[in-house]
Amino acid sequence: MGIVEEAHNLRVVGEGKRGVIVLAHGFGTDQSVWKHLVPHLVADYRVVLFDTMGAGPTNPDYFDFARYATLEGYALDLLAILQELGVASCIYVGHSVSAVIGVLASISRPDLFSKLVLLSASPRYLNDVDYYGGFEQEELDELFEAIRSNYKAWCSGFAPLCVGGDLESVAVQEFSRTLFNIRPDIALSVAQTIFQSDVRSLLSLVTVPCHIVQSTKDLAVPVVVSEYLHKHLGGDSIVEVMPSEGHLPQLSSPDIVTPVLLRHIQHDIAF
Repeated sequence: MGIVEEAHNLRVVGEGKRGVIVLAHGFGTDQSVWKHLVPHLVADYRVVLFDTMGAGPTNPDYFDFARYATLEGYALDLLAILQELGVASCIYVGHSVSAVIGVLASISRPDLFSKLVLLSASPRYLNDVDYYGGFEQEELDELFEAIRSNYKAWCSGFAPLCVGGDLESVAVQEFSRTLFNIRPDIALSVAQTIFQSDVRSLLSLVTVPCHIVQSTKDLAVPVVVSEYLHKHLGGDSIVEVMPSEGHLPQLSSPDIVTPVLLRHIQHDIAF
């Protein structure tokens, strides 16, 4: 087993002949978040699943705080995974921060991506002049302090807010589990990297077709952000806003999200 394969718990499932699909999870989850989608893909595609560095199932000894202080470190990981597997072209489905990681990787190597499906993506979470990201700096500072002071308590409060459900729901319990599996100091570092990121200036460099998929109500990403992406991405793009709630709709509303994702995966939209 190679270092890339071991570090990211890399798995390839399915023997389909329609190509390769890469599924990349967001903060607080791991590759298990795609459990509702994968069964619909394996007959037609080779499906690549992995854990981003710092996720609960990964070895914390591999987490380089300097490397992952920016999203570029994760984009380099993604390119290394594709190289390890000998992937010449793929459909990339990225959730939350991994949507942006895919965007960055596609700027460096557009030849490796036939399309990007961006679920709950944001180029910047902080509000700015003429830009609404959803958060003020004071709110983010409070979030970071809550993680720092009592990570378990923060997880218990953040999970239902993020998912959009009560504590007893299966989706909230699942997200709570994967969130709490992250080492607290790593969780803080990753959260700071994500929520302080700003890739708006790079969007015009994206040439790969992008399918932007967004929930109607999302604690982390306002709907206007999906329109911002659509307007500023350099290549062709399309937006679909789903009647789902929460930042993890593939967990909380799989009956709504799975058909939408499958449609965007399987069909190129006439732009």
